[in-house]
Amino acid sequence: MAKGADFGRYVLHNVRLSGAVTKPAMGAEGTELFLADVTVLNGGIFATTPAGRRLAGWGGGDLIRIDAGGRLIVPAFIDCHTHLDKSHILPRTPTADGTFDGALAATRFDRTANWTARDVGTRMDFALRSAFHHGTVAMRTHLDSQMPQAGISWPVFAELRQHWRDKIDLQASCLFPIDMARDDAFLAETARRVADAGGVLGAVAFPAPDIDDLLDKMFKTASHHGLDLDFHADETADPAADVLRRIAEAAQRWSFAGKILVGHCCSLAMQDDAIVEATLDTVARAGIAIVSLPTCNLYLQDRRDNGTTPRWRGVTLLHEMKRRGIPVALASDNTRDPFNSYGDLDMLETFRLGTRALHLDHPHGDWIRAVSTTPAEIMGLDGRGAIAGGQAADFILFEGRSWSEVLSRSESNRIVVRDGVPVSSPLPAYFELDGLDGIRRSSSRFDG
Repeated sequence: MAKGADFGRYVLHNVRLSGAVTKPAMGAEGTELFLADVTVLNGGIFATTPAGRRLAGWGGGDLIRIDAGGRLIVPAFIDCHTHLDKSHILPRTPTADGTFDGALAATRFDRTANWTARDVGTRMDFALRSAFHHGTVAMRTHLDSQMPQAGISWPVFAELRQHWRDKIDLQASCLFPIDMARDDAFLAETARRVADAGGVLGAVAFPAPDIDDLLDKMFKTASHHGLDLDFHADETADPAADVLRRIAEAAQRWSFAGKILVGHCCSLAMQDDAIVEATLDTVARAGIAIVSLPTCNLYLQDRRDNGTTPRWRGVTLLHEMKRRGIPVALASDNTRDPFNSYGDLDMLETFRLGTRALHLDHPHGDWIRAVSTTPAEIMGLDGRGAIAGGQAADFILFEGRSWSEVLSRSESNRIVVRDGVPVSSPLPAYFELDGLDGIRRSSSRFDG
């Protein structure tokens, strides 16, 4: 963007927009890319109009005109499934082996040994600075909520949410193995903690013998406290894992009025067509939203200990869900921890990987909504996830002029605009984490 521009009032001319993320929808098919002008006033979007068209009703004087040269523009990203409390612990978990069970064990050990308020807060803030730099404007993080960790991590989250309130909208969902819901006192205490923080009630749901009873307890508790629900489910290649279906049936039993988000759902891709059809029909009737986590699913699923190549991608059936009207999203999930050794909370990377792994192209259609408009709706964020008059001027201007160009490069020179002003904050440097217990001395000996 032009140097010296008055970022209080300008027209970003000749940008390329997707009709999928404009309100009202624009473009020939509602999802095609088209050239447009975006008028920004005092940190908000005044109007979006076809390129070169005179702005009707404008009587406020001359505006600075910045020619974007046809570059693609998208809304600031919404990341609805992350684990900020686990981020960047990888250097001190050398026993992690890339498997799900190994990740559980390594994380459990590190949590017990190292997760003080200072440790959790430093790592979470580091991760948030990365996400902000890359263009994320809102995020939901899961917080491990077993005691005594819940008493540490939730207050840290509250402090960070306050600190970041003008940059990233933060939500939190509790996370614990669903069999812990058998303990009525634990579930009640956790729900009160979540409600006090304006959070979401969540759990890792797996095929326990009493899974239906446990789900009923979760739905009953969420209904009592007026909470939304967020589950991890079926993060496995085992076709017998059918917790997604059971969650949908529980939602119908309870006529649940809140929002429900379910993440992973990997086993669905391994099941017979008839089972898939029945499950997805039930999910659609229950009004459940699904988030796929391609970076983590590809990393963990079908990893074998004999040096053989994985046979499947680990992602769930987003196309089939979307055709039924099920809201679907993509999100970052884990970042440099035993569940995923890589990542930087860059939602462009997530969208790029999702496009390739899930074939979200030919046509690209409205899949950009999966990292913007749809997760904004899932998280209940009005005025987010779209480029439209009356909304905040929070968007990302890429160098690329088409999806192929944008998704072919890192776009490290993207321009992230918040409240109409380009963001200038740099990425945090990894050495900033060296002061944490175990990070510096372990990072020198651990190289993945």
